[in-house]
Amino acid sequence: MLFNQSFKTIWKSWENYPKVLWGITILGLLCLSAIAFLSHLGDIGLIDKTEPMFVEAARQMHLTGDWITPYWNGETRFDKPPLIYWLMVMAFQAVGVNEWGARLPSAITAILSTFLVFYTLRYFGKQASLLGEIKPSTLRQQWIGAWWGMAMMVLNPAWIAWGRTGVSDMLLASCLTISLLAFFLGYAQPQTRQQKAWYFTFYTFSALAVLAKGPIGIVFPILIIGAFLIYTQQWQRVIWEMQLLPGILIFIIIAVPWFILVTLANGQAYLDTFFGHHNLERFTSVVSNHPGPWFYYFPVILVALLPWSVYLPIAIYQVKFWQLQEWRSQDRSQQLGVFALFWFVIIFAFFSVSATKLPSYVLPCIPAGVILISLWGNQQNNIESNQTKISLPFLITGIVNVLILLILAIASFLSPKLVGEDTPNFDQLLQTSHLPIISGIIWLIASGITVYCLFQPRWRRTVWIGNVLGFLAFMSLVALPVGQLLDTQRHLPLRQLSLRVQQVHQPNEPLITIGVFKPSLVFYTQRRIYFMTYDIKQRLLELFPLNRPIDTILMITKPKEIAKLGLNSSEYQVLENQGGYQLIRIKRDVLLK
Repeated sequence: MLFNQSFKTIWKSWENYPKVLWGITILGLLCLSAIAFLSHLGDIGLIDKTEPMFVEAARQMHLTGDWITPYWNGETRFDKPPLIYWLMVMAFQAVGVNEWGARLPSAITAILSTFLVFYTLRYFGKQASLLGEIKPSTLRQQWIGAWWGMAMMVLNPAWIAWGRTGVSDMLLASCLTISLLAFFLGYAQPQTRQQKAWYFTFYTFSALAVLAKGPIGIVFPILIIGAFLIYTQQWQRVIWEMQLLPGILIFIIIAVPWFILVTLANGQAYLDTFFGHHNLERFTSVVSNHPGPWFYYFPVILVALLPWSVYLPIAIYQVKFWQLQEWRSQDRSQQLGVFALFWFVIIFAFFSVSATKLPSYVLPCIPAGVILISLWGNQQNNIESNQTKISLPFLITGIVNVLILLILAIASFLSPKLVGEDTPNFDQLLQTSHLPIISGIIWLIASGITVYCLFQPRWRRTVWIGNVLGFLAFMSLVALPVGQLLDTQRHLPLRQLSLRVQQVHQPNEPLITIGVFKPSLVFYTQRRIYFMTYDIKQRLLELFPLNRPIDTILMITKPKEIAKLGLNSSEYQVLENQGGYQLIRIKRDVLLK
């Protein structure tokens, strides 16, 4: 009672100063973001194999000044459009060519999209009356619901993982999030001066989403908004409001010029590779050996939104989308829940039927899931705060939440035994670091806080605080140190070999690898590398004919690969040994014998 009375007193004083609330919010977002996205951002080396391909392409663009055609390892790279490379180059110019600069665009866009989720929940996180007989949300409940949403956005595994990685996935997810929320903010404020600005923001970020990853950046907004407007019977009125002609012009001016320029520069090769292989074929057939069953993304979402994902099924159910007439009768500002549902389901279903599957594909679902959970949580807080007995749905989900936290604690204690064989000695390093014990204790404390809040009526509305504090402590005290520890075992040896390559490399001396495909070597050696896995002699003759003046070759490989070649130790010179890899110098004639 004393806590509740104190909170109400403090809140009343804050209510009179809304700028204070906004200041607290921005400060809180910056603090959470500093831990989740910015802290030690550049301390870990580039993670093979996708991240260094993006970063090296950006480095090449930075060196050559060619902002039209991306290159990687001496060849064109048409996998993705250029926006991520452009942003990385700008970051390189600001902070240097390093891991920090490479990952900064992902971190910043993750923070921006998180803020817009908060902003949307703050002003439109109200519950429609069809979701239960509850009183309309108070100003206090809207702020609290928006804060929970902000915490969920920052503190979930998916947003943190891709927000700290130098690839285009977070850029796409953030651009889609901002574009879709900008549409809804315009839609929810008809006949206001802000409406036009929000709609133009929607067109701008849809175009940027296309520049981030291709046609999917506009396909999803069309599918989601189109289905939502048909459902609500608002499509005729809204299409008129959206000022399509100026909007399409903005979209074309931003999104189209680069596609024209890169096609003029590279012709059919670009069209076949980007639109054919990396878009159409990824949907219709398995590309790069990434298959998956139709239910592939169910466990992916479960893990990506931990520990909040336990609330997602009931949050989706509570939207009650089948009550079509009730939703259509609601004011636009109260339709955020059904909009988020269309957003989540369409992206989830689209990639579920796609032949090629990767966990990062459903990253744009995360903000929609957060909005759904936040709206449901806000509603439940209303209900629970007005009764002494706990409701059954709230009890069940709360217990499952506790079980998940306990599972995380048990997994933490057992983690040294779960380490794979591809990282020798890492299990011993984990044990001596005591990080598994610290992690287990954190999750045990988090589960205890959740249990206490769940069964104490006055604390029940803060039941999610265990998740927030647990994840915050885990991220700052365990996840970052474990990442640095793993880096010393997996990535540091490659960086050390790369440094040695720069020291010993001779003019016109080729650099090859045998049985080692680590694209990060290209970035760290700053040289073209010929990756080989088959028919070594024939491949060498194709690349380096006998009439070329080449005496020796630098090779990065493993001892077992050297044994497969049948080489004697007297036939090559070992220049460096690091983490199971070897850098050797060998005469070309020896390899061709």
